[in-house]
Amino acid sequence: MTGTDELDQMSDEERKVMEEWENMADDDDSAGDADADDSSGADADADDSFEDVVLDDDDDAEARVLNQDEIDSLLGFDGEGDGATSSGVMALVNSAMVNYERLPMLDVVFDRLVRLMSTTLRNLTSDNVEVSLDQVSTVRFGDYMNSIPLPAMLSVFNAEEWDNNGLLTTDSALIYSIVDVLLGGRKGTPAVRVEGRPYTTIETRLVQRLVEVILGDLSSAFDPLSPVSFGLDRIETNPRFATITQSSNACVLARLRVDMGDRGGRVEILLPYATLEPIRELLLQMFMGEKFGRDSIWESHLTEQLYKTDIQLQAVLAEKTVSLDDMLNWEVGSQVTFNIQPGDPVELRCGHFPMYNGPVGQKHGKIAVQIERYLEKEEE
Repeated sequence: MTGTDELDQMSDEERKVMEEWENMADDDDSAGDADADDSSGADADADDSFEDVVLDDDDDAEARVLNQDEIDSLLGFDGEGDGATSSGVMALVNSAMVNYERLPMLDVVFDRLVRLMSTTLRNLTSDNVEVSLDQVSTVRFGDYMNSIPLPAMLSVFNAEEWDNNGLLTTDSALIYSIVDVLLGGRKGTPAVRVEGRPYTTIETRLVQRLVEVILGDLSSAFDPLSPVSFGLDRIETNPRFATITQSSNACVLARLRVDMGDRGGRVEILLPYATLEPIRELLLQMFMGEKFGRDSIWESHLTEQLYKTDIQLQAVLAEKTVSLDDMLNWEVGSQVTFNIQPGDPVELRCGHFPMYNGPVGQKHGKIAVQIERYLEKEEE
């Protein structure tokens, strides 16, 4: 039987298997021919294929472009609102600020300030005023100055006892609201805001009155911790002229909201950490009057036991300095003369410390000393 007859008698499946075997054999032959080629040519082909792969990868990388949302997320600018959590590069930059020293008592001070301001501003405006504390945070001075929405009034004040400065910012909404209220504006109508012009002298004077009231309340809020007087130094409208510390210095920022019906605005109080340094130990307390490392029960017990301690008092009639040779020549019956009179006072000592002095006398047949004067300890 010939090969052609055998192919005719094969089924379709057998023909397919046979064709696959022939293709595999052809591949083996081509592989053998490739091995016989020059090695330099093979290396060149490999380099070309590698370059093709690298170029393909570069094309893919160039084709991948970040959109604005991804860029904002990477840099940490995707947070909404003041209380948003920072992320990305901004989180790394501000990590030192976030972990800066906490001052628990500042929350107590600002809560007290809110209560005081609610009362004093009602008296100032003769209107229903609500003051709320939005946030107490830590910022860098330069970042805060760049974030102030203008126009605004920047009031620089000084703390006399602490010998340093602070900053109080009043935004435009509160400025026009307080001017409208103090000049008899009608209730229920929002304050008229005139943008694009500097503040007038009348507006500045009215805001100065408001700032002085707030600084007085701030002084009263700090009184339980440490008496301090905050005095207004100047009012600026340009942040460059209100610089009170270096841009990189850490500061405590308190944001307060003042509402007067349909009118109102924000007040922000900025205190550098250098200003608060004199009362840092007091601000680290977890509650008012806290004293670390002290046990009142043990103190009272120790005091009680100390009062029961027995001590020895010596009544020194007189003292005299003699040479060693004279003292060695003393015998029984030798007389030592002291330069004192019978009425001179006697000194009472506890150990080596003089305590009292007074005249010598008798009481109930015993020698007694009447204490007349306490002897102050001599400064060395």
